[in-house]
Amino acid sequence: MDLGVIGQAAGMFAVTNVDDLVLLALFFARAQRPVQVVLGQYLGFAGILAVAVVGTLGASLLPEQFRPWLGLIPLALGLKAAWSLWRNSDDDEPDAAPGVLAVAGVTLANGGDNIGVYVPVFTVADSLWVYVAVFLVLVGVWCLTGWFLASRRPVAQALAKWGHIALPVVLITIGLLVLFSG
Repeated sequence: MDLGVIGQAAGMFAVTNVDDLVLLALFFARAQRPVQVVLGQYLGFAGILAVAVVGTLGASLLPEQFRPWLGLIPLALGLKAAWSLWRNSDDDEPDAAPGVLAVAGVTLANGGDNIGVYVPVFTVADSLWVYVAVFLVLVGVWCLTGWFLASRRPVAQALAKWGHIALPVVLITIGLLVLFSG
């Protein structure tokens, strides 16, 4: 097992899911039963991975010289997120106490940017299943972190205030890295 690939997968998961920490912290703060948040997060993220893997299989039919152009997807998503941030129209907070399906639905809906990043990276990666395994382990770590943040009000408030700024920067960077990988 290549530790470099594991590190890349962990880094990509962290940067594409920083916004999920805010959502998870908000979900855990409102949850009646934390296990519902964990199950919902895994269910939603499994949906994201399923769509990304199917998209990757389709994208693998592209000739290799065209694959780096898939980097335009996360680049466009990053530019869109930056535009939304600039216009102050980013509004992803959940409203009520979440159940399993509510968390899964928000996770899946909020995962469009993840899919847009994962498909191009998975297409050029040699170790797709290492990425998937690392991501599934890190969903649990993210849930623990979200729970921890929800129990520390000052940390949760700071993350809610600044976490969304990192998302456009990260998406644009990933898009450019994939674009110039060819």
